[in-house]
Amino acid sequence: MTTVSRRAVLAAIAAACALPALPALAADTIKIGLVTALSGQSARAGEALTRGMTIAIDEINAKGGLLGGRKLELVRRDDEGNPAKGVLAARELIYKEKVAVLFGGLDTPVSMAIVPIANQEKVPFMGPWAAGTPITRNGANPNYAFRVSAVDEVVDKAMLQYAQKSFNASKPGLILVNNPWGESNEKGIVAALAAKGMKPAGVEKFEANDVDVVPQLGRLKAAGADVLFMVGNVGPSAQVVKSLDRMGWKVPVVSHWGPAGGRFTELAGANARNVHFVQTYSFFGTPTPVSTRVVAELKAKYSDIKGPDDITPAVGVANAYDATQLAALAIARAGSTKGDAVREGFYKIDRYEGLIKTYVKPFTPEVHDALSENDYVWAQFVDNRIVPVAK
Repeated sequence: MTTVSRRAVLAAIAAACALPALPALAADTIKIGLVTALSGQSARAGEALTRGMTIAIDEINAKGGLLGGRKLELVRRDDEGNPAKGVLAARELIYKEKVAVLFGGLDTPVSMAIVPIANQEKVPFMGPWAAGTPITRNGANPNYAFRVSAVDEVVDKAMLQYAQKSFNASKPGLILVNNPWGESNEKGIVAALAAKGMKPAGVEKFEANDVDVVPQLGRLKAAGADVLFMVGNVGPSAQVVKSLDRMGWKVPVVSHWGPAGGRFTELAGANARNVHFVQTYSFFGTPTPVSTRVVAELKAKYSDIKGPDDITPAVGVANAYDATQLAALAIARAGSTKGDAVREGFYKIDRYEGLIKTYVKPFTPEVHDALSENDYVWAQFVDNRIVPVAK
């Protein structure tokens, strides 16, 4: 009996020492979720978001992690650009993976479907791409949606500001894709013009599959438009440029960031470079200590990246990198991974020297978008590279 008792005691001691190790290891990880398109036409952009987040997480973990040594872990799910699939993915990350912060991906409709769940479950949502104004301005109180990206309403103000500064424009004509994105920007541009006592020379729409936009452009030319504000993705925007070529109308074109998403130069031809479009960041231009470090880390981690040309889309990498660093600061300021504490933590960020800019109090209870119209970079295509417009 004595031998059995001794063995039982030793076994019990061993079990007591061994068992707590498993939950302790599990508790060490702080999970950050990402719902984005990882397949299909937008897979490259989803990969850019992944890479930006991964580089930031690697940096944070190399410095010892958060909350006394807990490491960050990225957990991804593919939404295929589908709101219903995005909702399922978000629910899995919130309920099963118990992510501390949920990052939404590329598409405004997907993000719009996820944000109400994040607000209901009190899980901070971070948008590193989708530009739809109502993602962050969603009417919820408290509001758990934050963003480091372009915002349609702000882009519209920036387009007017840039057109006046660069082209001395006074009669802008609007050429917009005929869908909810075009409608959203029509409202924003008209409001931006009205705020300066201006009206558009005209508003014209085109379908996503149109191959000739000459009639619409002809009406804008006849109305005296001295600049075009364009909203459309790669294919439709290319057709606008080709129609301008057929007309022989050399008018400045100031665009939302739609042309940056793919084969614009191939589809639009030589005059693609005449389109100036908004970006939140470019790796070309004067390097900063942060950009130098991030480029080096990207080159070391991903064999296909040899230099800035290969970091594409740059806005995905840059937005996701800064957004992840800011989310980590919010967790650190909160001293917790609890949703409401992290939401408050975003408001406690004083200063962060980021890739896009140095952020000073980037979030307040009233403002959940960290970038303004003054933070955008105006770019154009030169030899298939997206580069800042020469000043």
